[in-house]
Amino acid sequence: MSDTVLVIGSGGREHALGWKLSQSPRVKKIYHAPGNGGTSENVGIRHNDVGGLVNFAKKLGVDCLAVVGPEESLSLGVVDAFAREGLRIFGPTKQAAMLESSKVFAKEFMKSAGIPTAAFATFSDARKAKDYIKGQEGPLVVKADGLAAGKGVIVCNNAAEALEAIDSIMVRKGFGTAGASVVVEERLSGEEASFIALCDGKTIMPLASSQDHKRVFDGDKGPNTGGMGAYSPAPVVDEKLHDMILNRIMEPVVKKMQAHKTPFVGFLYAGIMVNEKTGEPSVLEFNARMGDPECQPIVMRMKSDLYEYIDAAVGGRLGSMPPIEWHDQTAVCVVMASRGYPGSYKKGEMIEGLGSDFGPDTMVFHAGTAKDSQGNVVTAGGRVLGVTSLGIDARRAIDNAYSAVRKIRWGENGHYYRTDIARRAIH
Repeated sequence: MSDTVLVIGSGGREHALGWKLSQSPRVKKIYHAPGNGGTSENVGIRHNDVGGLVNFAKKLGVDCLAVVGPEESLSLGVVDAFAREGLRIFGPTKQAAMLESSKVFAKEFMKSAGIPTAAFATFSDARKAKDYIKGQEGPLVVKADGLAAGKGVIVCNNAAEALEAIDSIMVRKGFGTAGASVVVEERLSGEEASFIALCDGKTIMPLASSQDHKRVFDGDKGPNTGGMGAYSPAPVVDEKLHDMILNRIMEPVVKKMQAHKTPFVGFLYAGIMVNEKTGEPSVLEFNARMGDPECQPIVMRMKSDLYEYIDAAVGGRLGSMPPIEWHDQTAVCVVMASRGYPGSYKKGEMIEGLGSDFGPDTMVFHAGTAKDSQGNVVTAGGRVLGVTSLGIDARRAIDNAYSAVRKIRWGENGHYYRTDIARRAIH
């Protein structure tokens, strides 16, 4: 049976998912809604137009399988809407996606399930939050409760910064209604890793480990972003840590979701902090979808047919599938962003160098791009491209990625990228 796939979203993650899914012999056509300047078969339906997405999927018929990229679509209940119409879709329901869409819900969920995470308190009153902060001793993290495009987490070095974070989120409403409530938690130290798995409600199928780079500047400085680069595998996740994360974090989530009658189907993502002294994992956050930019290096390394696994997950058959196979290489993704991101930046600048010879081990995944009236690819967002390369080891993959990055440019000094992506993998 040949199937049609509808990839919902417009970022680098969605371009990478579509690229990988298109390689399956079972997939005859891929549509992107709305897609970007690098994806083909784009449909003019926004990722948050749930009704429009349902109607389009109905026209495609029973052979259509939708794959959800962005968290906003999940939080709006796109999976629930498809299910009501008997349409196939891969992603968690609105209730299950609260693991990501509400930081307060996620922390309370972890506490009740006994999942290791930083000590925390939640507030919907700015004054009470400030009083609590004044009574704490160590460095803190302040998180807006709702979705804020990866930017609603403020890592604070001292109480003054934490108090300013409360003003920014709750008083000045920097993230709108997403900041009506906050989580204030202890700041953990150690090494971060991303652990992502496919779930069908009961079975967990782990993907390769990865590590992303949230801060905008080299050396993990500056404000948080949606992610400035990623690599896979992450050497910090050895076999022992892998099993700990699976047993102490992923399995308890899936079991508790099942017990709550809200089985988790989709990509389950745990952002992990590995304690530098004990080597024990704690959860920084859960995401209810594939990571971006982690998706790009993960799919570059995937040897297996991703469509077969997503189809099995939607049908509740993951338990009968063999483990996913991986290329024994390192993949590195360097995000090329518009200068000024995550603040204000120019749009509509023509991107040069996309036709360069990048070699067989490099893919340039599009994120914030569009096509102008002449068919030129132009910038249309903060994170513009995810230049992703394979290499026999981390050093070679890094060299390949940055060699490709140097061939691309736009505007007058219009682009920006970190120069230290995946350096940690070498050390």
